[in-house]
Amino acid sequence: MTGMGRNLIGTAAAVVAAAATGSVASSATRSRWYKKLDKPPYQPPPQVFPIAWTALYADIAATSAWALTALEGRPREKRRYRVALLGNLALNASWSWVFFRGRRLGLAAVVAALLAASSADLVRRTGSAKRGAGVLLSPYAVWCAFAMVLSVGIWRRNTR
Repeated sequence: MTGMGRNLIGTAAAVVAAAATGSVASSATRSRWYKKLDKPPYQPPPQVFPIAWTALYADIAATSAWALTALEGRPREKRRYRVALLGNLALNASWSWVFFRGRRLGLAAVVAALLAASSADLVRRTGSAKRGAGVLLSPYAVWCAFAMVLSVGIWRRNTR
């Protein structure tokens, strides 16, 4: 198996684990608590989220595999990239738990801000490893920045 194949299997497994972990908590979107939250008018319809996240998770797996393959022969950079990727995916999965299960809107806004910063850093790292891959990953950072704005908006509208 090629380096790209091995890297893609690894990144896909990490992304699937993060997506599955987050989706367990996200099932609470059907809860009465969530339905009663005052949401900003710019919140997309519910069907947008699974479509967007599926595409973004596939993007993360593919571009990260591409970056890791480009970092072959540079073990220190490759290790740092893996740490950044896994940290990003941990933040990604944790937001759903903090927001939906913990119902901690302020803390969820903080996690969303950390995720937005981490995603921008991951795009930077990906672009440093393989320029085209960084460009392809940039929608993830944009979506995470939007998710941060949305999280802050929900928190502010529901803080009394």
